[in-house]
Amino acid sequence: MRIGLVGYGAGGRWFHAPYIDAAEGVELVGVVTRSPERIAELHAERPGMPTYGSLTELLAAGVDAVAITTPPQTRRELVLEAIASGVHVVADKPFAPSAEAALELGDAADAAGVRLSVFHQRRRDADIQTLKGVLDSGELGTIWRFISSFDLDEPGSLEAGPHGGLLRDLGSHLVDQAYWLFGPVAAVSAHLEWVDLPEGRTDAGFALRLDHASGVASFLSASKLNRLIRRGLALYAAGGSYVATGSDVQTGAIKAGRRPKDDPSGWGFEPEVHWGSLSTAMGTRVVPSARGNHADYYTAFARAVTDGTPVPVPVSDAVEVLRVLDAARTSALEHRVVELG
Repeated sequence: MRIGLVGYGAGGRWFHAPYIDAAEGVELVGVVTRSPERIAELHAERPGMPTYGSLTELLAAGVDAVAITTPPQTRRELVLEAIASGVHVVADKPFAPSAEAALELGDAADAAGVRLSVFHQRRRDADIQTLKGVLDSGELGTIWRFISSFDLDEPGSLEAGPHGGLLRDLGSHLVDQAYWLFGPVAAVSAHLEWVDLPEGRTDAGFALRLDHASGVASFLSASKLNRLIRRGLALYAAGGSYVATGSDVQTGAIKAGRRPKDDPSGWGFEPEVHWGSLSTAMGTRVVPSARGNHADYYTAFARAVTDGTPVPVPVSDAVEVLRVLDAARTSALEHRVVELG
C-alpha cells in the first residue's frame, strides 16, 4: 500500500512516519508540507523523500492511501478531498469537530467505496495491552471501576484555541481506550480547567467520569500545564485489583532516536519498574508488560485495504468517542451529568 503523509509536524514526524516504516505491507511514498523547517527535517531524516505543497499535488502523483495529520480545523476538508479522489484515509484525532461531522465523513467514505479509519493508535500502548490481558484472563471477575491518568509536562504542545484543547487531544485517546475496554457510555460528567491564550480560551486539563452501559465507571484525567509527568492505571473489581504505572515507552523511544523497524522483537515493552500488580484472594503478583506496537495499526489498515478485513478503528467507534467528548464539554459548561441515548 503506497501511502502519503499529509503534515510533518510533531504528529506526522513522531507518531505516524516511524510506524508506517515498521508496518507490514506499507510504503511511505511522499509527504505534504510547506514549512521550510519541516522540509529540512524531512530531508535530513529521509533523503530523497518526495515532498508536495498540497494534498492535491500528492494525489496527482498517485497514492493508494493518505494519513491526514494536519491541525484539527483543517482535517475535514482534506479527508473529503482524499475520499473524493478514491483514496483510502487514516485520519488523526480528533477525527472531526463533532459526532455529527464524523458521521458525514463516514457516509462520504462509504459512498465512495474507500476505507476510512481513525488514528486511535493508543489502544496499542503497552500498558493498555497489558491491562487488556488482565481483563481477558477473568481473574478479577466483575469490574467496578477503571482509573486512567495521563499527565504531561508539555505546555508547548497544548493545542490552543477553539479547535484545540486537551479534552480533544489526550481526551480522545483516554476515552477511546475506555470505550474499547468497557463498551458504550451511558452518562458523562466532566470538569475542565481553562486558560486564556492568544488563540482563545482553551481547556488545559480535565477529569471525566464515564458510566458505561456495562456497569463499569471510568475515571479519566489528564494535564499538560501542571509540571507533572505521570501515567497511571487501576482496576477495582469484585475479585481484587490491578494497579500499574506507565512511561509511554514507545513515544519516549521515538524521541530518543530509536525506531520500531530497527528492533521489531524488542520494541514496545514497558521496563520492569512499570510492571503492574494484580491482587486477588490468591495474593499479589507482578504482571510483565505486554508488547505495545503502534505499527500494528498501519499493518491492520493495509490489510483492510488489500484484503477487505475490518479497519483497525472504524468510524463508528470514533463517532462514539466524539459523542462522549461533546457530552463532556456540555457537562463541564452546564455543571450537570449528560445522559447519552
